[in-house]
Amino acid sequence: MDNFSSSVTTIRQSPRLKICRNRRIVWIISGLLVSLSLVGIVLSILNPSIRAPLRPGLDFTGGTQIQLERTCRDECSSINTMTIERNLKTITLLKEEEKDAPSLINSRVQVLDQGKSIVLRLPFLSASQSTAVIDSLSSIYGPFDAGAKSVETIGPSLGGQLLRSSLVSLFVAFAGIAFYIAIRYDRLYAFLALIALSHDLIIVSGIFAWLGLILNLEVESLFAVSLLTIAGYSVNDTVVVFDRIREKSSENSSLKIQERIDSAVSATLTRTLYTSGTTLLPLLALIFFGGSSLYWFSISLSLGVIIGSWSSIALAPSLLSLRNDKQTAQNLEPSSPLLDE
Repeated sequence: MDNFSSSVTTIRQSPRLKICRNRRIVWIISGLLVSLSLVGIVLSILNPSIRAPLRPGLDFTGGTQIQLERTCRDECSSINTMTIERNLKTITLLKEEEKDAPSLINSRVQVLDQGKSIVLRLPFLSASQSTAVIDSLSSIYGPFDAGAKSVETIGPSLGGQLLRSSLVSLFVAFAGIAFYIAIRYDRLYAFLALIALSHDLIIVSGIFAWLGLILNLEVESLFAVSLLTIAGYSVNDTVVVFDRIREKSSENSSLKIQERIDSAVSATLTRTLYTSGTTLLPLLALIFFGGSSLYWFSISLSLGVIIGSWSSIALAPSLLSLRNDKQTAQNLEPSSPLLDE
């Protein structure tokens, strides 16, 4: 009976994932994703119309956004963005207060709801200039629903302040995460957690850089919020895996560090998949039913959950296996555990 119990225990403890054995494959996959992301970011910086890692939206550059709803009896006539952009170039705006009138050449247009809704992203306009744009388009694509008109204006200084605040928030998040893990746990773990976090944010940002180049997608302040949310989610998942590695090291100190890591990753695999799956469900609902305002925010969060799960169960543990057995065993015995379960 004892032999049978020990054999059953051995089978249960046999790791389902061989992360350490296949760590080169993990590194190649992550390396390719990061490289492609960095290429997209560099191309975005070199693009004359962007000159930034990501195509900045109205929240960061400042300007005026006008949303118009067409009044159609049965079905709205077909329109396209190129035609509207050409018509915008012909509109002459009056100068005000001895300042040059803004040019509408680089304006961006979106046509939504099968031509029923038009969204214009324009340079900073005064109230009278915005009215002139609406009146000019009304004669071509109108009539417009007066109760559904929306005009939002963000000054250039406010847009720059939002951009700086977003960058500072990301830096503070990085510093706070590193400080907490280094003080409470171990500097090696803090370093690897930051690598995994950087890996996740670079890939998500790279995907949106490519979307900005291909689809002219602009990132708004909600994108910065999604990056901060991804950072918290990714680090939490990574720390749970690291804490399980510490437990496995104290339970089976005779095993090699690679075996402990594989066992710990296998033990947290189900939990990670369940957590990621349940997190993705509401995000998928927002993608399909949440409307255009939350669409790309939900996309970025979904990408962050998927990539963050990959870095937590594959990348970070495989990097930890580079430490030799003796050094890692010493570092896996902190004065106080990070998570109390």
